[in-house]
Amino acid sequence: MEGRMMKESRTIQTKLVLPPDTNHMNSIFGGKVLAYIDEIAGITAMKHSRRQVVVTASIDSVDFLSSAHVGDVLELEANVTSTGRTSMEVYVRVKSQNLQTGEEKLTTESFLTMVAMGDDGKPTPVPPVIPESEGEKLFFNTAPARREHRKMRVKTPRTN
Repeated sequence: MEGRMMKESRTIQTKLVLPPDTNHMNSIFGGKVLAYIDEIAGITAMKHSRRQVVVTASIDSVDFLSSAHVGDVLELEANVTSTGRTSMEVYVRVKSQNLQTGEEKLTTESFLTMVAMGDDGKPTPVPPVIPESEGEKLFFNTAPARREHRKMRVKTPRTN
């Protein structure tokens, strides 16, 4: 299967933080941000795999770095950073901008694992991803360590 350039999966979404999206401090609910992250990760994985159906296998990490408030604009950007046989690691970055002051800040970063599904409802192979820029190569080259961390997390004993 022929590989696809990492930049081909790049997806950008813009969202306005509205009052129903926020808590009593007028900052956006973390769950709302997670929903946005999951949506853009899915779209990004669909673009890379050229499959209409992808599923979220895991949200590997979510780092809430700062909050966004009513009236702020969120810009979400995502890329497929690594691939397995049927899975894709997707990096999502969320920035907020205060339109009155122009202040921008990084609010959230996340890595998710998405799996492409075939017409039979089973995981289906995806093309490898090809990094070009130095930043893309950094994400790509550090992906095996994140993959190993995911495997170790799955092996952690669970209690009922």
